[in-house]
Amino acid sequence: MSTNPVERTPLVARQPVLKVIGLGGGGSNAINRMIELGLTGVDFIAANTDAQALSRSLAPRKIQLGPSLTRGLGAGGNPEIGAAAAEESVRELKEAMTGADMVFLTAGMGGGTGTGSISVAARVARSLGAVTIAVVTTPFGFEVGRRQTNARNGLNMLRPHTDTLITVPNDRLLQVAPRDLTLELAFRLADDILRQGIQGITELITQTGVINVDFSHIQNLMRNGGGAILSIGYGQGENKALKAVHQALHHPILDSIPVENASGIIANFSGANDLSFIEVSEALCHLQEMAGAAIEIIPGVMSDENLHDRCQVILVITGLGATAVENVPAQVTQRAAASPAASVFPSSRPAKTPVPEMQLAAAQSDLDIPAFMRRRMH
Repeated sequence: MSTNPVERTPLVARQPVLKVIGLGGGGSNAINRMIELGLTGVDFIAANTDAQALSRSLAPRKIQLGPSLTRGLGAGGNPEIGAAAAEESVRELKEAMTGADMVFLTAGMGGGTGTGSISVAARVARSLGAVTIAVVTTPFGFEVGRRQTNARNGLNMLRPHTDTLITVPNDRLLQVAPRDLTLELAFRLADDILRQGIQGITELITQTGVINVDFSHIQNLMRNGGGAILSIGYGQGENKALKAVHQALHHPILDSIPVENASGIIANFSGANDLSFIEVSEALCHLQEMAGAAIEIIPGVMSDENLHDRCQVILVITGLGATAVENVPAQVTQRAAASPAASVFPSSRPAKTPVPEMQLAAAQSDLDIPAFMRRRMH
């Protein structure tokens, strides 16, 4: 009797292709922050009508939008010019995004280039079959008049071309930020929201965890997800995972989150080796109770030894605020509980930073402290 060796089929694992494109000034700044902080596993693209600003981008791939139309001088705050410039460069946009499984588009809404071009870029990304996720900010309340109108109209143009739209009203920052936050840091903090919103999702896909989040699950959850909220919470000591979930669901920058209306939730926990299975299990049970048995929750657990005796949770809650775009108020200073929002938190990774960056981190850290505690401290 002859025995033939068993032929083993080699395992083939294709890494999902993630691309992040920053459009206009705010989007390009967010891209630079991600690159500076070492976000890996994604392809970065910067697109701008302003050639001088584009030359300062750290993105390995740069697209000058509408060189014939704008001659590299920007869109002059006019979204129609921004959109026309993107249409002129639609072939370059398509080439840059070809092959992506998931495309993140980011911009600050209210100006010309980002506001006008992001809907064109989203249309192209979706036509290529990529899951298309937009993470954008709306203007501060002091940016009165045309910028608010531009943002409202731009969001209405963008929404039909995205699978998931995360909209961050910048004015919510001012409601919880320290009073001594400078104007420059306020704008940089707004740019950093975009960075954290995207990084919070991409790290779930690109990093290996104790419990990994399957890309296809994220893909299915984000596709046609409508409006979405991304939030981050921290807990410390006993029941730290449960505390982290509670903070993520009740952070003051978000108002309350109606998780019972969600279509799905990604819950990604990070902690050191003192984060126990029981702690995570109890936190997930609490989240399931809050959401209801019909809501699918996709859990992930990542190891981060910088989080000794602490736990971080990233929640991506989809299916919320799908009609919020039509209801963006004329005055962004009004609180809009239905608007999707993202929260801002400092990174758990230590880094050497110049003084302005340290001030930015301090401002972010202050947002992590409940308002009544901040009043006691200052």
